[in-house]
Amino acid sequence: MLSETPLLLLDNSTMNSVVNQGEFKSTNLSFEEATAILEMHGDDVLQCFSDFSLESIIFPTIGIADKQYVHKHIRNMRPGQDAIVFKLYIAPSETQPVIHVEGVEAKKIQNVYAYCQFLSRVK
Repeated sequence: MLSETPLLLLDNSTMNSVVNQGEFKSTNLSFEEATAILEMHGDDVLQCFSDFSLESIIFPTIGIADKQYVHKHIRNMRPGQDAIVFKLYIAPSETQPVIHVEGVEAKKIQNVYAYCQFLSRVK
């Protein structure tokens, strides 16, 4: 059973929707720190990504494979509640290698980078 203030897992879009009320503090996290925080919270975690495919990319990257957190849409964080935000930064590709997939050419057009932030609602 989840507590009243479970750890939230957010992405770019959902972070923007939960910071509409209150005061917040944000700090950057390494992937190792994010993993440690997730392990500390156990199952008291809500996955709030707007794009569920992010889960299959991020969790193996940080070493949390096959973890099925409860999914829920959140509008506001509660005072004292924490979140890990997986921020995506997309840049155009400087090189555009071509690969062949089933007889069709495919070009790389973007580079996608991810980093983590720890977000806390203070008030």
